[in-house]
Amino acid sequence: QLQLVESGGGLVQPGGSLRLSCAVSGFTLDYYAIGWFRQAPGKEREGVSCITKSGGSTNYADSVKGRFTISRDNAKNTVYLQMNSLKPEDTAVYYCTADRSGLCTISPTYWGQGTQVSVSS
Repeated sequence: QLQLVESGGGLVQPGGSLRLSCAVSGFTLDYYAIGWFRQAPGKEREGVSCITKSGGSTNYADSVKGRFTISRDNAKNTVYLQMNSLKPEDTAVYYCTADRSGLCTISPTYWGQGTQVSVSS
């Protein structure tokens, strides 16, 4: 059974950092594009970042460029999202996603259960 399990969320002060992890099981990470989405209360879900199956291409939402970095370790079947210089507006539930196409998409097939990130003083 294909599973994505996020971890690493929590409460952090503005300007702080967190690293989210997405551990995948039930499939080989090598063939999938992995993305991160987020949804804040009362707001629409938005794409945050994505990395293609080869890792050769990454993209980021304008709101996180220069602050967030996505990476993947296929040997560990894990994807990471390093989040620096966090702002209160980054507060949201963050979801890890996977798509068998190997390409970044706005509608990935598989979703994790989400992890809460709260940025507040």
